[in-house]
Amino acid sequence: MIRTAIIIGSSRPGRLCPSVAYWLHRLAEQRGDALYDVVDVADFNLPHLDEPVPAAMGPNYTHDHTRTWSSTIASYDAYVIVTPEYNHSIPGVLKDAIDYLYTEWHDKAIGFVGYGLAGGTRAVEHLRCIAGELQLADVRAQVGLSLFTDFTDRVQCTPAEHHEATATTMLDQVTGWATALQALRQNKIQTRDTVTA
Repeated sequence: MIRTAIIIGSSRPGRLCPSVAYWLHRLAEQRGDALYDVVDVADFNLPHLDEPVPAAMGPNYTHDHTRTWSSTIASYDAYVIVTPEYNHSIPGVLKDAIDYLYTEWHDKAIGFVGYGLAGGTRAVEHLRCIAGELQLADVRAQVGLSLFTDFTDRVQCTPAEHHEATATTMLDQVTGWATALQALRQNKIQTRDTVTA
């Protein structure tokens, strides 16, 4: 069964990200088509990128926190990133967490839930550019939540009803692409094993 990580992309005190992630997780768990976990970047205590060699040069990690983050991300077939929008972009902690790794992201599906004054749309656009470089297949449907209308007292995520339909479409697309990409990843593993044999 497809394993999908719903990634909490903010570590800011008072953040709304967990409320959004667990709203999505409740919807996702009703589907029965995949396994869904919430993964919080704050739980990994990643300092500002401190690996001496870029991840794109090979996963030769020197720190335990990187190896723990790597094994977590590598274990999933797909991701949904939940992100606020900070100054028309994504939180620095999220970019840092993404940049720690490279091949762990390859040939997997990704969807997005953004929130902010403009629904987090500009943050998601930046994530789409990053996803392309990481060989992630980003899906078209995205959820954009407004701080004005989709949160109670700007604390609790209480999305308007139409967001559930959008989230369902996004999860359908993520699961569909993740399923299709399994064959590609398996083929790459077989090819690599043949070459090294």
